[in-house]
Amino acid sequence: MNSQKTGWLLLAPTLVILFIFGVVPFLYVLVTSFVHWNAFAADPTPHFAGVDNYRQLVFDDQFIFSIWQTARFAFFVVLSELVLGYMLARLMLSDFPFKGLFRTIHALPLMVAPIAVGATWRLLTVPGLGPLPYFLDTFFGYDYRIGSFADQAFFTTVVMDIWHWTPLVTLTLLAALSSLPKEPFEQAQIDGASRFQIFWYVTLPFLRPAILATVFIRMMDALRTVDEIWMLTGGGPAATTRYIGLYIWRVVFPKTDYGYGAAVSLVTLFLTIVLCWLLYVGLVARRGQKSVN
Repeated sequence: MNSQKTGWLLLAPTLVILFIFGVVPFLYVLVTSFVHWNAFAADPTPHFAGVDNYRQLVFDDQFIFSIWQTARFAFFVVLSELVLGYMLARLMLSDFPFKGLFRTIHALPLMVAPIAVGATWRLLTVPGLGPLPYFLDTFFGYDYRIGSFADQAFFTTVVMDIWHWTPLVTLTLLAALSSLPKEPFEQAQIDGASRFQIFWYVTLPFLRPAILATVFIRMMDALRTVDEIWMLTGGGPAATTRYIGLYIWRVVFPKTDYGYGAAVSLVTLFLTIVLCWLLYVGLVARRGQKSVN
């Protein structure tokens, strides 16, 4: 009994910090989502609105478009980073010249702040100054202007995110690959399994926990990205790269519509939790059920 009290006593500071910085802000946002509160309105004081803010966002075309664009962005970046990260992790397991230098350079993007990443890519892509428009126009005759062409802007944000966060996926999968036991792979080779069979039936099941954790982290980050995209495109052209994080920022700060911004934030959080839960059920729970059967 004394050991239990000691354990709770040691956990108490952490629980208090989590309550102050986690639970209290969430409850505040929850309460704010049920009021009309706009600092620029004729009456800037909060007024109870019930579920009016939630009813409004259901018919908000800009919100729905932002959700769709964010889902597209998250799908492309997470899938690309997972594939590239696995390939680079496999490469780093082998020996090749300047391996240590390559690993150091590969991890450098993780040390750069997201807002600095966006500013750097902005300089790389601005017409008349950046090397990318000059190179593409000179050697390929391709008119590259992310401020004018929506597809180019979307593709550039995807490439920027892949450049920035693929090293994280690589290091995570490299640690997982380095800890795999050798016996199942040797047994599979003795049984005459092909490389694809070894990957699909041996490597992938062992890596599933690491892959799932990595996908969760990167998916949640991709769904809430703001600073990189803001520095690179500002959400444009039009609203092509106005992902949900930027949309919430525009509602809360320039428009100062705090009630509606809180409602959008909570709905986005709910959709993120549901997406992670569906992914977990699809990849883990179903796998466990098959193993039991």
